[in-house]
Amino acid sequence: MRIAIAQINTTVGDIAGNETKILAAYRRGIEAEAELVVCPELTLTGYPPRDLLLRPTFIQANLEALARLTAQTGSTGLLVGFVAEDREGPGRGLANAAALLVDGRVEAVRTKTLLPTYDVFDEDRYFEPAHENRPVIFHGHRLGITICEDAWNDEDFWPERRYRPDPVAALAEAGIDVLINLSASPWHLGKDVTRREMLRSLALKHRVPVVYCNLVGGNDELVFDGQSLAFNAQGGLLCHGEPFGEEFRVIDTETTGGSSAREACAEYNLYRALVLGTRDYLGKCGFRSAVLGLSGGIDSALVACLAVAALGRENVRGLALPSEYSSVGSRSDAEDLALNLGIRFDTIGIQPAFAAVKSQLSDVFAGRAEDTTEENLQARLRGVFLMAISNKFGSLLLTTGNKSELAVGYCTLYGDMCGGLAVISDLPKTTVYRVARWINDDAIERLGRPLIPEASLTKAPSAELRPNQTDQDSLPPYEVLDGILEGYVVRGEGVEQLIAHGYDAATVRRIVRLIDQTEYKRRQAAPGLKVTTKAFGIGRRLPIAQRWREV
Repeated sequence: MRIAIAQINTTVGDIAGNETKILAAYRRGIEAEAELVVCPELTLTGYPPRDLLLRPTFIQANLEALARLTAQTGSTGLLVGFVAEDREGPGRGLANAAALLVDGRVEAVRTKTLLPTYDVFDEDRYFEPAHENRPVIFHGHRLGITICEDAWNDEDFWPERRYRPDPVAALAEAGIDVLINLSASPWHLGKDVTRREMLRSLALKHRVPVVYCNLVGGNDELVFDGQSLAFNAQGGLLCHGEPFGEEFRVIDTETTGGSSAREACAEYNLYRALVLGTRDYLGKCGFRSAVLGLSGGIDSALVACLAVAALGRENVRGLALPSEYSSVGSRSDAEDLALNLGIRFDTIGIQPAFAAVKSQLSDVFAGRAEDTTEENLQARLRGVFLMAISNKFGSLLLTTGNKSELAVGYCTLYGDMCGGLAVISDLPKTTVYRVARWINDDAIERLGRPLIPEASLTKAPSAELRPNQTDQDSLPPYEVLDGILEGYVVRGEGVEQLIAHGYDAATVRRIVRLIDQTEYKRRQAAPGLKVTTKAFGIGRRLPIAQRWREV
């Protein structure tokens, strides 16, 4: 069977725009003499639509768009994701559905059986699961149509399963010629490899070709990587879609043999995911430019590189905001970075404003020594200047804090946490260094020179809010901190397990306490791009007002 895979970048709520993309892909499929064009999950509405699904006008607009698409179809089929009304009741009244459109009619509708409600997913809040799923007869072929999670429950692949039913096994038992999966599978590091091997195993187990069409693009904190796949019945790879970019591919399910999957290093994948997430977040929110503070440190250097790659140098502005504690080296590193990137760079010293605020507070603070209050004042003054530039020029302010800092509260509310997007908030500090070094290696290969000053990579990290300050005055070495963070937040390990790994007991207890007590800060942080299995954001839902503590 000749099938076109339309890996497109949809925007949540842009039903007309999504419809246009679907129709363009369908016409390309006709030109390519495909029998069927397959689009991603919830193509019409964009994914995830969340509480837009509670608005009747939104549902109606999606159904009207489906009707318009249906009227445009001929003998080539179009398989498109949409929100269906579930009128059978009782239940939630909606279904995550796929419609097969052909010759101006809706030939079949199939709905999602397995509704994920974990991590970033909340589909059971909105949708009713499928009551049954039968093969669809199309052009003499028996199609097994599934949606995303439906393919993620094979008992022979997963040592532990979330659900009792296996929709793929049920379809295979009923008899199908090809398994098709419409997906909106958000990316995290390593997921593409797991997904590929899982789908290959389904093709081998059930001895049917597998066609998988995945969404690409950024929607809020989620990044969808595309990398659509197709396998023949022998498990041979027929298609490996472009990572982090739109693509249109036509495959023949009867093709024998297969190709090798493309492999990329982790740093390259992280770079591309963050660039795509940044570009789409700004573009889909209506921003054309970004501003960020440049401290001369590695975090702001990395965010600046990502912003330039996402938006173009002409649309990125760097602002240095030195105080009396900012070293000459940090100032020159910030300037050198801006010069290397070719972005606009301005310097505004905060010392006059800092002195004025301290003077204003002197009577109120009389008799009290300077402490973190004065350090936070500097960070908040920087936030004031950065937000002023953002307001005046209509640029989105990018925050530059990393996951390690956000975990333990080494950041200032209404200061360095000011901004509209936390680009690297899911990158631990050690990973920040890895991606930054990859950027420099790539730049040397392409341009003959690095982009990030070497000093930003080698000097001791510091907030520079008091004399001779370094991060390790307050925190353990980042290799230690990030190891504890990975165990406690990502893998869900307890204090005793972490100590058993060889970490110092007192350090473990201190870091765990800091992570637990900093939830109120993270709740007020800008949304961040999710690139690991567990990010601080909608996939981690802890109460703020609570008294449970690990230690």
